[in-house]
Amino acid sequence: MDNNELAIKKHTEWQGKIEVIARAPVSTKEDLAIAYTPGVAAPCLEISDDRDLSYRYTRRSNLVAVVTDGTAVLGLGDIGPEAGMPVMEGKCALFKAFGDVDAFPLCIRSKDVDDIVNTVALLAGSFGGVNLEDISAPRCFEIEKKLKEREDVDIPIFHDD
Repeated sequence: MDNNELAIKKHTEWQGKIEVIARAPVSTKEDLAIAYTPGVAAPCLEISDDRDLSYRYTRRSNLVAVVTDGTAVLGLGDIGPEAGMPVMEGKCALFKAFGDVDAFPLCIRSKDVDDIVNTVALLAGSFGGVNLEDISAPRCFEIEKKLKEREDVDIPIFHDD
């Protein structure tokens, strides 16, 4: 079996390289009363008064968005966002394995710079940082610049392309 055949076999077996798991226990009524309702209201109200507390009370401080539009994926070129998903999942797996950082892929169905910037800006409150990945140049630089200039995006933005 060559590498391509093995890759297809493994990707079929894995059905993705990442998953979301609960860090909080949720197996009893008491667990649920703390992790969800009614107990979850207390941290919500504190974050409402000081949104920086979202870094203390949620996983946001350790969560990175890996964002692509699929226009410059590895040596494959413009293959689209869905076709780029295996690479984004792989990047997320690397974040976890080598940095213990939780990362989540966001594959955006637009090549428009402003669409991508606005999408990332709207989701910035869920993440501690954004990795722009496999977005074609020079758009990747323009997207990074625009995001860093926005007042409503107060998290690190970077790319390695």
